Amino acid sequence: MNTAMQLPEGYLQDMRGRLIPLSQIKPMDLERSDLVVRLCESAKAEQERLRDFKGLAFGDIGAFVELSAEQYDVQLGGTKGNVTLHSFDGRFKIVRQIQDYIRFDERLQAAKALIDECIQSWSTDSNINLKTLVLDAFQVDKEGKISTGRVLGLRRHNIDDPKWLDAMRAISDSIIITDSKDYIRFYERDTEGKYQPISLDLANV
Repeated sequence: MNTAMQLPEGYLQDMRGRLIPLSQIKPMDLERSDLVVRLCESAKAEQERLRDFKGLAFGDIGAFVELSAEQYDVQLGGTKGNVTLHSFDGRFKIVRQIQDYIRFDERLQAAKALIDECIQSWSTDSNINLKTLVLDAFQVDKEGKISTGRVLGLRRHNIDDPKWLDAMRAISDSIIITDSKDYIRFYERDTEGKYQPISLDLANV
């Protein structure tokens, strides 16, 4: 952690690391510096409080999920998972989400080849919209990446074709989880009965 250097009395350090006598600094520059330092130090303190609150909230929710499972003799594999909790009167709601970030390995190319064979073998009167959907799923974006959502969405289609089923298994086998991120969101019901987020984002407060 960076610590501020001890400055000689009557001096401030500028952006280039030089020691400048206070008598040579304009009053407005001093006021500006004091304002920025004061607000940024307060922001750091709020950041630390939010970090502590996040840890407390996840810990409490995880403990409650475990306690709830124990009531029914259910052995959980951990405290991870998507959970929605409501207050007794329904005024408040908490949503905990664990989002996995995924990519595909080389087996996705095998799935694409099998899907291409399916498209070629399907009769000309087959659903043209499904064909377009399949082809669009493997289009890359400007960064050369394939949309994971569109590819995974192909598995929802109930198509009884052996090659298609093999392709869907290849897609499932090709999935690699690269990262997981935890989210927790808080809501309060408004006068119209709709849940509105309790924002902890400074831009949305």
